[in-house]
Amino acid sequence: MPLPPVLESAPLPIIGSPLFIISNPKLVIEQCKAGVIGAMPALNARPASQLDEWLAEITETLAAYDRANPGKPAAPFAINQIVHKSNDRLDHDMQMCAKYKVPIVISSLGARVEVNQAVHAWGGVVLHDIINNTHAHKAIDKGADGLIPVAAGAGGHAGVKSPFALVAEIREWFDGPIALSGAIGTGAGVLAALACGADFAYIGSAFIATEEARASDAYKQCIVDSTSDDIVYSNLFTGVHGNYLAPSIRNAGLDPDNLGHSDPSKMSFGSDYGAKKAWKDIWGCGQGIGAVKKVVPVAELVARLKREYDQARRRICTA
Repeated sequence: MPLPPVLESAPLPIIGSPLFIISNPKLVIEQCKAGVIGAMPALNARPASQLDEWLAEITETLAAYDRANPGKPAAPFAINQIVHKSNDRLDHDMQMCAKYKVPIVISSLGARVEVNQAVHAWGGVVLHDIINNTHAHKAIDKGADGLIPVAAGAGGHAGVKSPFALVAEIREWFDGPIALSGAIGTGAGVLAALACGADFAYIGSAFIATEEARASDAYKQCIVDSTSDDIVYSNLFTGVHGNYLAPSIRNAGLDPDNLGHSDPSKMSFGSDYGAKKAWKDIWGCGQGIGAVKKVVPVAELVARLKREYDQARRRICTA
């Protein structure tokens, strides 16, 4: 099946994953200008009224960029919607997405028919996060256009499936868009994602360590200083299993090697641990950060990924 036109228009086969708290209009705009589909959680706009301002900034800035660069337009952008019942802003945030006709909506933590229908009504495309083949079937049955398999090693909320196994199982029955997430931090990793059946690589953690990201300097430097050995998988902090940086867990006064468990039915995006808060102080991160050697502008990171991607393709073609 050919990709929907909005996805086919992306210059590079990369989607910058929406980073809770961290993604902002500046990051999204620079990702899109560099040729990567930029994404941002709607919930990052606080108060809710700020989402209107942010969507206006993104759409107007990218439209101006396209007018100035007709031969090299920006990639489209995406907004992430948490469709779980705990999100009491969903109706408002969807109205804002409809107002600006957001081209791509990434839905997470549940699949809802009415959300997909609303996006389709304004001409948008829905990609849905999943961690296993069962969830993938449910998402497509409920009207999602594509899937984001969140495989082992992905930052934040992540599954435990091998990307090779998960994509292979999905491709047995689904020929639509797939963006693979899971420890991808190099251009060779992007090519590997495509080789195993995905259409895009879904990259998040590497973008945290960019100048435009709304993360603390300590968070960014921790990514630079860390490797996959420093990633801890736990459901303690939000009720849903995810990957986090061990140094930030220690800074919260906890032992990353001896964490307890949380009740998934009490999922929260801002759980407190003394004076520390999940996501703000306990930092989500994936296993693909070994390739991150310094904090750089988005354009420099994307240039590295493209260079490595092209080099990997040449190696395969000449092997």
